[in-house]
Amino acid sequence: MDDLVFFDTLRQGLWISVVISAPMLSVALLAGVTVGLFQALTSIQEMTLTFVPKVAAMLAVFWVTMGFMTQTLATYWSEQLVPLIAGI
Repeated sequence: MDDLVFFDTLRQGLWISVVISAPMLSVALLAGVTVGLFQALTSIQEMTLTFVPKVAAMLAVFWVTMGFMTQTLATYWSEQLVPLIAGI
């Protein structure tokens, strides 16, 4: 395997990880900003108030996008990595 194939495969894998993680990370950011704004407006400084909504939102988004994530990883594995490993 030459360097060009290796780095292209690595680049594609990193891009797929960004695409797969983007929905969960964006929802976590939105939930964090919303809860932070709520805490600033009400002067409530409870640590569980920041943690629990973020985890709940991320779990909900994970459950909704699980099919997309699985399909994307399976496609990358079967079309990119398996032929590279098998030497096809």
